[in-house]
Formats: sequence, C-alpha cells, structure tokens
Amino acid sequence: MAENFEMSEAELQPDRSLETLGLDSLSVIEFMFVLEDEFKIKLSDERVEIKTVQDIVTLVDRLVADQHPAENQH
Repeated sequence: MAENFEMSEAELQPDRSLETLGLDSLSVIEFMFVLEDEFKIKLSDERVEIKTVQDIVTLVDRLVADQHPAENQH
C-alpha cells in the first residue's frame, strides 16, 4: 500500500482513515484490484465498507482464508 500510494509505512496505522491518507473511493477500488492480483483472490460483488487501513487488511485476510483454505493449514 505504501508503494502504491507513495507514502511511508509509518503513515499506514491500522486505525488510519483512508480519507485522511488522501485516498478517494476510486483509488481504493483500483488498489483492491491490485490486491486481487497479488493475493490471487476475487472480491465479491457485495459492497463492503472500507474506511480504514485495517478494513483492507481484514477483508484481504478473510478472502484469502475463504478462497485458499488449503494454504492456511499447517
């Protein structure tokens, strides 16, 4: 995320609002497509409210767990 939006990792605190980071909804949607490719996940058509850095982390973690369950077993 820091690389995509040219910001420092220190700025990406879990509770930081995406709006305060200067990200609009279009930027977030475009970034989610990057994450789909990176993590080989598919976002659902269901709209999920994404307002903070943690919201993105939680969503990606959930999708990876749901869509790649065998990779999460030890």
